Amino acid sequence: MNYKFFTQPVQTPQSQPIPGRETEMVRGRSGGYMFDAGLWAMVRRCLLVGTAQSTYYADKHELTNDFADVLLKAVDEDPERVASEILYASDGRSINNSAPIFALVLLSMGESHAAKQAFSDIFLKVVRTGSHFYEWLNYTKSVRGFGKIVREAGQAWLSREDAKGLAYQLLKYQQRHGFSNRDALRLFHVKPPTEDHDRLFEWVTQGWNELPAEIPSDAMAQVWWYEWLKRNPDRTPEAIANGRLTHEMAAPVGKMDVQAWQLLFEEMPIGAMLRNLGSLTQLGVLGVGTHENLDRVEAVLNDRDRLRRGRIHPIDVLKALKTYQSGGRIGRSQKTWKPVPRVADILEKALELSFDVMEPTGKVFLHAVDISSSMSGSIVSSVGLTCCEIATAMALVTAKAEKNYAIRGFSTEFKDLKISRRDSFTSALRKASNQNFGGTDASVAYDWAIRNKFEADVICFWTDSESWVGRRHPSQALAEYRQKVNPNVKAVYVTLAPYRITLVDPNDPLSWDMGGFDPGTPRVIQMLATGEL
Repeated sequence: MNYKFFTQPVQTPQSQPIPGRETEMVRGRSGGYMFDAGLWAMVRRCLLVGTAQSTYYADKHELTNDFADVLLKAVDEDPERVASEILYASDGRSINNSAPIFALVLLSMGESHAAKQAFSDIFLKVVRTGSHFYEWLNYTKSVRGFGKIVREAGQAWLSREDAKGLAYQLLKYQQRHGFSNRDALRLFHVKPPTEDHDRLFEWVTQGWNELPAEIPSDAMAQVWWYEWLKRNPDRTPEAIANGRLTHEMAAPVGKMDVQAWQLLFEEMPIGAMLRNLGSLTQLGVLGVGTHENLDRVEAVLNDRDRLRRGRIHPIDVLKALKTYQSGGRIGRSQKTWKPVPRVADILEKALELSFDVMEPTGKVFLHAVDISSSMSGSIVSSVGLTCCEIATAMALVTAKAEKNYAIRGFSTEFKDLKISRRDSFTSALRKASNQNFGGTDASVAYDWAIRNKFEADVICFWTDSESWVGRRHPSQALAEYRQKVNPNVKAVYVTLAPYRITLVDPNDPLSWDMGGFDPGTPRVIQMLATGEL
């Protein structure tokens, strides 16, 4: 007879809440109990991850209903904080700008004066392009309608001081999301603040039956060359060179030959370059022998400052890498091409640079990547990657910045994924995608670390937080790890799904919950490791 049953730490199956802490826990969609992440963690997750893609446990309609409910509650509680979160996500941290734009519409529905003011204050910072503008109009029409605050925002966007910049947007995005430029001007009854605005609005609503003999003004130069190209479609290179037309402007009205694409390439913004690498290869603008063009691709895509200024999210680069390497087999392009190895290498480097990391910390990291069925059962359609593959990429970039680390995968076991900092992202994704299986038990990572006395300074989980099959909760396993191996270990849980659950014990000052897909996450993890945060 002995008393180990009393002296050993209490264990609770993850299918049950921890005794005495029932009010702090919620039941996830998988049936397991986790801690309630709280309102503001959910706001950030929805903004960064988005809810327009179904997950393993919930479809996109259910997730977006949750998003709307949470946002509206947050707006009632603190509209200025909601506005700050929207700006944070919109500034290149969200997968794309759709979730911040949708949240902006919900913010405008707040009943308080503070909510209305917060919406107005950030509107032009979030709705930056014509595409954003029409997406906002579409959501607004569907969700709330066009009241005073919406009319004021639309008028502000269409009467911006920079007439030349406005002309660029209205020419590049003549219609999107069920709205056209003409619809917008008629909807908002904008009074042109300058003569250039008047010319631009007249062109939008009435067009030009005859081409003016001369370019009316610098602000209207691109419009003039666009109209000239409509009348001279076989002279596309001339219009592109003189009018600095983009692909969106020239392609609908001009003849796009190799010369035209070469001219577009020479002035192509970083986002357009990422999207068109396949087309440029298929046309021969990019090839093994096109050294100058390949040098330009490298100079643009491997420049950390350009990636940041262009708000290029790592997921954008992942998408471009996977699409390009497929030779046109995946993605929306109808073209096929033979990938140029150097372009793929440039994209690999661009992916690493698109994350925000710093010099090695000297700390020991254990990366636990969720490889369970829920992480591989649904694909982020905009990228063609599973959450597990994306998590692997994010873990790998952190590992590439460090010297002391291990990357393993957990489901109901804790497996060596055989991924190291020497792996390319492509090879790491391949290794992770071949391992997906089973239910989810995050506590197995701690069990392995205890058995092997792995002295980690930081243990990072990349997961959807739906841990449910374990014999004890991860927070209980963490307590045992601290007791037996390292009492000062820090735990970071990066959640890659917009659920209101977390594996973080709110009473644990050395554990953190973070929203997934934020390019700054690796840097924040490093700062937590060194005590800078």
